[in-house]
Amino acid sequence: MATRTVADIDVSNKTVLMRVDFNVPLKNGVITDDNRIVQALPSIQRVIDQGGRLVLMSHFGRPKGVGFEAAYSLKPIAERLAELIRRPVFLGPASVVGPETERMVAAMKNGEVLLLENVRFIAGETMPDLAKENPDGKLTEAQQKELDEFVDALGRLGDVYVNDAFGTCHRKHASMYGAAKAIQKKGGAAVAGYLVEKEIRYLKEAVDNPKRPFVAVMGGAKVSDKIKLISTLLGKVDRVLIGGAMAYTLLKAKGVEVGKSLVEEDQVAEMKALLDKAGDKIMLPVDHVATDDFAAGSPVVVSDVNIPANLLGMDIGPATIRLYGDEVRKAGTIVWNGPMGVFEKPEFAAGTRAIAMAAADATSNGAISVIGGGDSAAAVSQMGLDDRMTHISTGGGASLKYLEGKAMPPIEVLDKV
Repeated sequence: MATRTVADIDVSNKTVLMRVDFNVPLKNGVITDDNRIVQALPSIQRVIDQGGRLVLMSHFGRPKGVGFEAAYSLKPIAERLAELIRRPVFLGPASVVGPETERMVAAMKNGEVLLLENVRFIAGETMPDLAKENPDGKLTEAQQKELDEFVDALGRLGDVYVNDAFGTCHRKHASMYGAAKAIQKKGGAAVAGYLVEKEIRYLKEAVDNPKRPFVAVMGGAKVSDKIKLISTLLGKVDRVLIGGAMAYTLLKAKGVEVGKSLVEEDQVAEMKALLDKAGDKIMLPVDHVATDDFAAGSPVVVSDVNIPANLLGMDIGPATIRLYGDEVRKAGTIVWNGPMGVFEKPEFAAGTRAIAMAAADATSNGAISVIGGGDSAAAVSQMGLDDRMTHISTGGGASLKYLEGKAMPPIEVLDKV
């Protein structure tokens, strides 16, 4: 069954409680990248245009959950959103929820927008995360009470619930899951926003009905973060191209010398079994760009699969770039999650940049390219290639969980058609 979306419901003269992901980068009080706000605009505009009253919720950063912290206030975000939608955006009180917030909501006129303060100022927002720390895997009675009180307070603020925060859809937080249930309990709709609908559609299409060849590109520091995803994708893809520091753990599992490169020793045996299972589906680097010092060393091209004992790998090498680039350019579907090297350092960014360009070229030739958020998305953005990809996910962790086939309660709870 398909998930109902904001396009399926009439919100005129209703108060819409919408969860968005406005966790944007901020430097000296200035937003340096407003992409997450921009991505939510279609859903926001839909409610405004239909004459609904919009109450927005978001987290920002990692406050302690003990009340208001000025450094994590959503004030700069409210100001930027007001500029983008060209109308006032009212900011809720420091208490986030409660009588003052309810009075503000009750006084709203159709077409008005209120942004609640940071939901993570309230401990109840992230309370579900604490269950796994308890011996029985459940919340204590006191913890459950705190969660329930916050959920109930959120539920009083809307007639309809919209989830447009894909970046946190892997977390069963109060504003992501509990608030949807609270609205449903009183007979209201709980639906996906346009962004969440788009994320699900592209990720599902890429995995369930891929154009062939289907190539997955996996990078990043830790193979332990991606092993479930690689195992899941092996039965669906034609090729898995491995880069980043995680490649050195797999290379060591093959008996290759990796020098001082980052290796997860406790994963080597499991990687050997994975490689045996995968056959020739998994491709690993055949050469490297290395250095003798992570912080200050100069790049050294190692034109061999083995890395000398005094060096550590920092990027895939020129021959690997050619091999991987050829695989990506002839792909029908590309799913990319994680950089090929330490791309934050220009001298070790060639591999990541080459994959981004190859994916853009393939997309121009009709391929479907899905970039899995996080560092991969940042690399694509840095190169100005955003418009040349089919879809760039707004949620790194969430896209990983979805591709792994993991349960995502905030999506599953939404109304179905």
